[in-house]
Amino acid sequence: MNRVLSVYDACNRFPFGKHLFTWLICFKAPYFHSIRPVFTRLEPGFGEIFMKNRRRVRNHINSVHAIAMCNMCELVGGTVLECSIPSHLRWIPKEMRVEYRKVAGTDLTASCRLGETDWQDAMELPLVVEVNDANGVLVLRATITMHVSRKK
Repeated sequence: MNRVLSVYDACNRFPFGKHLFTWLICFKAPYFHSIRPVFTRLEPGFGEIFMKNRRRVRNHINSVHAIAMCNMCELVGGTVLECSIPSHLRWIPKEMRVEYRKVAGTDLTASCRLGETDWQDAMELPLVVEVNDANGVLVLRATITMHVSRKK
């Protein structure tokens, strides 16, 4: 089993385990803590995080800031990839294309599903992440191109 998934499973044995796991991820990559996410689901090929609509993530028109949603996308996409990639490979985000679909005025959920992948030593892998509001309406879709290469 993947190391990240092992930690996720171990944390989920405790009350507030999802919060504990998210705190550990944000400790490793501190910038993500700024949006106060919570992983709600994580497995090979799929992940989902939740972000509360609070003042610290809003913009001047009182909706969720676009960059806060982009942070959600990078966090869930990267974590799903980390849980799914073979151990001899590594990854780094190369590019992100974002489609803003609707104004985000509620709590949000971001999810990423990785399809069947023919892992190669070096490849460009597009990950699609969708952000939905509390009513299930798609507010943002991001395509993150991840550069995958062999570990040194």
